Amino acid sequence: MIPTARPASSDAAGRVAFRPNWTARAGWALLALYAVYAATQLGFSPERFAGGLAHGQQFLARMFPPNFSRWELIQSGILESLQIAVIATVIGIAVALPIGFLAARNLMPPWVTWPTRILIALCRSFHPIIVAILFVKAIGFGALAGVMALIVASVGFIAKLFAEAIEEISLKQVEAVRATGAGFLSTLIMGVQPQVLPRFIGFATYQLDSNLRNSTMVGIVGGGGIGATLFTAYQRFDFDVVLAILIVIVALIMVAEIVSGWARKVFQ
Repeated sequence: MIPTARPASSDAAGRVAFRPNWTARAGWALLALYAVYAATQLGFSPERFAGGLAHGQQFLARMFPPNFSRWELIQSGILESLQIAVIATVIGIAVALPIGFLAARNLMPPWVTWPTRILIALCRSFHPIIVAILFVKAIGFGALAGVMALIVASVGFIAKLFAEAIEEISLKQVEAVRATGAGFLSTLIMGVQPQVLPRFIGFATYQLDSNLRNSTMVGIVGGGGIGATLFTAYQRFDFDVVLAILIVIVALIMVAEIVSGWARKVFQ
């Protein structure tokens, strides 16, 4: 005898598989309304957008073809930006490494980690351009101001990632090294460093890429490098030279990406 299906009860029929979340919908609606209100307060309008497209078309037309006639000037600026990025990355990583260890809550007591994390937060609080402006006012125009600004940015970013990577390690290997009677420094080298070295290499190469890009921006405010050349070309309305500089910057970033990928493969 084949059993017959029982009719669904009224309670089951009245149930809804996915109930609408009216709170979330109201929140999204309020966010959309505020976005429209903010756009009106900032002067956004279709006429201004259309005018901007027309000006942008004229600007792009004046950029082509790129002008590499000032190659010596571009080359010197790119070389200085590369030097700024490399020096800032090396010093920033050297400073961030011990700070990252001190900020790791699974290795250090709270009275050590909290002040260290406050220092990291201070380094991460400001954009490199803001820090570069402060150093330019303090020590003057030039590459030194750009290097100092990128060192501060590198410490804030790398130290935070170092600390988070250390906090995710397995403590069993650390305890095994401690059981042999090893000291604190030997424990870090033999118990912690092998677990985090591949991630450290990835963080370091990414920071080098970031510093290469940021070296252009800090140069605009007086921190040396190709940014100063780019800003001068803008002021002189040499937009074809601007395009040449942008092409060289993109090529440099692509080469740095290839080198960083090779470095990550070597240390994995």
